[in-house]
Amino acid sequence: MAEEEGNATEFVALRHKFQDLISELKRSSESTLDASNSFCQDFCQVLMHHGCQRGPDEDPLPLLEMYTVAIMCCAEASLFLSPECEHVTDVLEKLSWSCLNLLLSFSEQIPGALWKEFQSSVKMAHGILQAHGNSQLHTLLTLAEENGLWSNATLCSLLSSDIPNVEKVHEFLSREGPELLHMRIKHLIKQKHMEKAARLAKTCAEFPEFGGKKNFRQIYLVCLCEIKPQEELMKEIKEVDCKEALDMICNLESEEDEKGALSLCTAFFKRQLLNGD
Repeated sequence: MAEEEGNATEFVALRHKFQDLISELKRSSESTLDASNSFCQDFCQVLMHHGCQRGPDEDPLPLLEMYTVAIMCCAEASLFLSPECEHVTDVLEKLSWSCLNLLLSFSEQIPGALWKEFQSSVKMAHGILQAHGNSQLHTLLTLAEENGLWSNATLCSLLSSDIPNVEKVHEFLSREGPELLHMRIKHLIKQKHMEKAARLAKTCAEFPEFGGKKNFRQIYLVCLCEIKPQEELMKEIKEVDCKEALDMICNLESEEDEKGALSLCTAFFKRQLLNGD
């Protein structure tokens, strides 16, 4: 009870800080561009200061409340920000992706009242920002439009052994987009759900609309290295030529995924040995 009261007081104070930033932006005697730069810098400092007060093992729900408040602050401030300020786009993109990462990390269902408040805030903020030419919250809105983070019926079918309707799968993939789906797969891998990650990565790799974006085929093969016996793995990689294999390994190394790079390197090296090449 005392912790909940403390959190409530904390977020009232956070709202006041953000409102003060907006008030300063409105009253600023600087040029609109300079005032926008100052706002972005101060906004990030407030957000980082508040977020860094919480340890990695603490309840993540207050962080979601923090992002909800911050998103609405950005939307309100957008009315007074210069469209020429590059920092505005950067701040919105980082805010959106940080929030997405937090949401996908939740191991338990988000309480209904908090989720509804978040949904309402993101929808409202996206509408305001989009009216001023900013679409950085689009992916976050896509997730917010669902009843839960992993509750979509088509997604649940994809992650299980069910065979979902192809048309519904394509509709789902188009709506989510490659960025969000890539984040979902990375989260599944981090949680050691390799079978589910492989299914989703394979589906994305075979979806023509993505056209090879986000290296879904590469991720799929890395997952297979973890879950398939050698004979089945060799069948899967037999059509991958050496140049594509080398590109995949180099991509993984550039992403600092040494384990994935080693897994693929080992798999392709075994294939060459088995083929006598």
